[in-house]
Amino acid sequence: MAYNYSKMNTQPCLSIAYGIASFLLLLGCDQRALNSSASKTSVQPQVIAYYSGGKDAIDQYDLRGVSQLIYSFLHLKGNELAIDNASDSLTLMHLTGLKKQYPQLKVLVSLGGWGGCKTCSEVFSSPQGRKDFAESTAQIIADYNADGIDLDWEYPVVQGSHGHPVRKDDKDNFTELVKALKKEMQPNDILSFAAGGFPAYLEQSIDWAAVMPLISHVNIMSYDLYNSKETGHHTPLYSNTSESRSTDRSVQYLLNIGVPADQIVIGAAFYGRIWENVSCQNNGLFQPAQFKRAIGYNNFDRLEPGYEFYWDDVAKAPYGYHPEKKLFLSFDDARSITLKTQYARENKLKGIMFWELANDRPQDGLLKAMIKASQSAD
Repeated sequence: MAYNYSKMNTQPCLSIAYGIASFLLLLGCDQRALNSSASKTSVQPQVIAYYSGGKDAIDQYDLRGVSQLIYSFLHLKGNELAIDNASDSLTLMHLTGLKKQYPQLKVLVSLGGWGGCKTCSEVFSSPQGRKDFAESTAQIIADYNADGIDLDWEYPVVQGSHGHPVRKDDKDNFTELVKALKKEMQPNDILSFAAGGFPAYLEQSIDWAAVMPLISHVNIMSYDLYNSKETGHHTPLYSNTSESRSTDRSVQYLLNIGVPADQIVIGAAFYGRIWENVSCQNNGLFQPAQFKRAIGYNNFDRLEPGYEFYWDDVAKAPYGYHPEKKLFLSFDDARSITLKTQYARENKLKGIMFWELANDRPQDGLLKAMIKASQSAD
């Protein structure tokens, strides 16, 4: 689907102020930017794909250039990590079998996901619960010839899915969980976790100084940053107001507290978020609204006719507004994906990940744009 960005978001005061800020950033006022730009072609970012589809659907995608495939999701059964059913078991076996076809590929399992970690706070609050989980995780990794686990507990300390209990000691318990896993897993196994890209999570959920030396990397979920009551770019590269969340804002927070750049993976969205009852002011951007639904990138050709598409050159993000039906759409496209991947390269980050592969088009999709950008010198 081709987008016509002939109509631009015009906010004179913001555009001038943030145009200057963006220009200064490009000039390298931040020392990290200066350091990275000098050798920005020396680091090829990893491409990490989450996948929640079935056994056969994966075969329609070309995984050349993909570093990790994370099968999502496994869940807790009692204290132990468990595969939900026989179909999921067959899928995981098929995914790990793809390593013969793609020798560079690592296949991980993932715990939890949104709405999938209701008992995590309770189970991980006890040494026995953490031990049982770590032992079962190591066993699944070994039995299925997998390469590690990505923890997607949404969220320690701060409220995630409705009805999921949280407690103040989740932060310390997460650290102890990581220690338990390191004890049971093989030295070369990959241990990562998915982190919320919003301030409450970054500031409250993780003891970064204690956790980061023990793991491979953190996958920042720099998407779903605007969700229910107000429109906005749900997965922008940069912030365009002092309050706005963004990929860059999360990265800068982690760098400023001492997390190494080569342990940071940023996120992209292979889906859009649609809001309804949206005012036409500012072409629907940053307006009161009600979240309606998500839509996979592979289904964008089924969008209601009548959307007008725009490009926010500060946030480096596309968006759409349907003036007749008063709908607002926020999403990633090939252009924003390319810019995010270049950002990962230029800032010497470990890589870029995305949710999720089953939402992509098998031919000429967003993955193709991401891999091309990851392998291209600037």
